[in-house]
Amino acid sequence: MHAIADTDQLVADGVIDPVQAREIEARARDTMVTLAINAVLCFGIVAATGGLIFWLADALSVAVFGGLALIIGVVILARSGDSLRMFGNASALIGAGMLMGGAAIELIDKYETVAHWVLLPLGAVVGLGAAILWGRTLTTRFVTGAILLMGVAAHLLGLGLLVVTYDAAGLPVVLRYLYGAGLILTAGVFTDGRTVSAAAIAPFAQALDTGTAYFHAAYVFYSPEPTLSILQMALLVIPCLWIARHRPERVARHARVLAVLGFVVANLCALVGSLFGDYIGETIWGPPRWTQSGLEWEDHQVLVDTFRDTALFIPEGAYAVLWAILLVTALAYAAFRANRGMFNTALTFAAIHAYTQLFESFGDEPLAYVIGGLAAIPLAWGMWRLNGWITAKQGAG
Repeated sequence: MHAIADTDQLVADGVIDPVQAREIEARARDTMVTLAINAVLCFGIVAATGGLIFWLADALSVAVFGGLALIIGVVILARSGDSLRMFGNASALIGAGMLMGGAAIELIDKYETVAHWVLLPLGAVVGLGAAILWGRTLTTRFVTGAILLMGVAAHLLGLGLLVVTYDAAGLPVVLRYLYGAGLILTAGVFTDGRTVSAAAIAPFAQALDTGTAYFHAAYVFYSPEPTLSILQMALLVIPCLWIARHRPERVARHARVLAVLGFVVANLCALVGSLFGDYIGETIWGPPRWTQSGLEWEDHQVLVDTFRDTALFIPEGAYAVLWAILLVTALAYAAFRANRGMFNTALTFAAIHAYTQLFESFGDEPLAYVIGGLAAIPLAWGMWRLNGWITAKQGAG
């Protein structure tokens, strides 16, 4: 379990000696430097790969250059020492990326009608091949894992093109997103890449059409079904928290990352609900969207109003209060479990919630803040007493 500790204070209290304190600090620093190096390296590889593909802008040139870069990288990894290993990794991955990326772009641009049928099996073969070669001496796990992820990306791209080509809607689209989330998470755990595992939250959330949109000078989060999306995220967060506490660290760290991101998405959905309320199920079993209904705007609104007359509605004020209660609960849970990620997330959204509701819902109702503030005082006292009881019990044990 990762924990924050003041090493100087631990030395002063006699818990550890100065040599142990310096070792802890050195390992922490080494971990952060490694993360920074990997981030810079990955950015450089991705930028160079994409730039070369579009700069050469010719299928044959991309294939030849990519193949040479891949071969040179493998040779460097096989014959050189550790000092040049980073360059071998970079060359091999730029080459592999050019071959896979160039092939995908060429298929979509020149052979659109069959691109999905090629990318689906091609990505699967590349991904499975990389998984079989995982840990072999021909190259490093960094390269093999990255090629595996390229295969997964090509496979999912083919699946996405298949859905678009046949204009699929409804359950097939939902299953596609869930399948994509499961495949990305599996790849992340297999390669031990927490960033990859974290990416699984995007297709998982999109199963209920929760996502983002970009407009000029604006980046927007939208959730057409905030209540159902929150329940969906709870079905992800709760098992992940259990896994994080009961499984080995190799798996637990992925569960922690996904739990925090699921909690972030749930809070964003709650923000939407606290601003607009929620007619539960309106976009799922309610009337189709106006752009898909083929009706005039007025006729479509009649269908919407008819549905809303009988639908379960959670008003924005009730949503704001329930969200506040859940945030306090999450803060207490995260504090007692020493879950820094969830604690920081809950605290951040508590500030966002307070700021938003000050201007949107309760700005002209000071009594609401009086009631909330007075209720928080005994709650804080109760948390303090509970923490003392837990500490005493642990000391006695």
